[in-house]
Amino acid sequence: MSIKVTVWNEFQHERMNEKIKRIYPDGIHSVIAGFLAKEGFAVRTATLDQPEHGLTDEVLADTDVLIWWGHRAHKMVADEVVDKVHSRVLNGMGMVVLHSGHFSKIFKKLMGTTCNLKWREIGEHSRIWVVEPGHPIAAGLPPYFEIPHEEMYGERFDIPAPDTLVFISWFPGGEVFRSGCCFQRGMGKIFYFQPGHETYPVYYQPEIQQVIINAVRWAAPTPGPQPVFGNWKPLEEVKVKE
Repeated sequence: MSIKVTVWNEFQHERMNEKIKRIYPDGIHSVIAGFLAKEGFAVRTATLDQPEHGLTDEVLADTDVLIWWGHRAHKMVADEVVDKVHSRVLNGMGMVVLHSGHFSKIFKKLMGTTCNLKWREIGEHSRIWVVEPGHPIAAGLPPYFEIPHEEMYGERFDIPAPDTLVFISWFPGGEVFRSGCCFQRGMGKIFYFQPGHETYPVYYQPEIQQVIINAVRWAAPTPGPQPVFGNWKPLEEVKVKE
């Protein structure tokens, strides 16, 4: 059965900036959805301006992994929708947060920190090192790969220590950044991946696509027993001393 993926994008930059529109004429979400569909995933897209930002109860219930890209419109995302997404993650839905989605309401809610960082946007290159080569998200990748032009993100990245750190990025200014971070919240798996500034064609790069494909497979829910909470009757006879 295909993994069901919803690609969420605020879809603002691509409609307001001609340079970005030339790179992503149908939106960042369409490019990501396209290469995921070629991998056999069942993919839908959702954007900010749709009712409930495209993330209705029905859509979320039918989503195994939610991919999130946002930047200029974080504050426009309704708290009610954030709460619904948060609940779904705790109950097992996977989530892949991309680039400036680090500052989204949902990622900050899941992390419990500011998720702030250093940044610089001058078009320098980035070198991404695989520091956990045995991890499923690193499958099929070389020891490192480079992005010709990217926005610099630098430490300190104000997040909790990742459960697993898969990638570290280096920039020519001397900065490093924890650019591929895995977390578990409740029953849901979360992967944060740094590359993807909107003014560069990052999501067309094969290595970037491979990481996102791998991350979707990793974050997808694993069938297992549902947790039971509350008062619990003993399975064996328990003799209580008077």
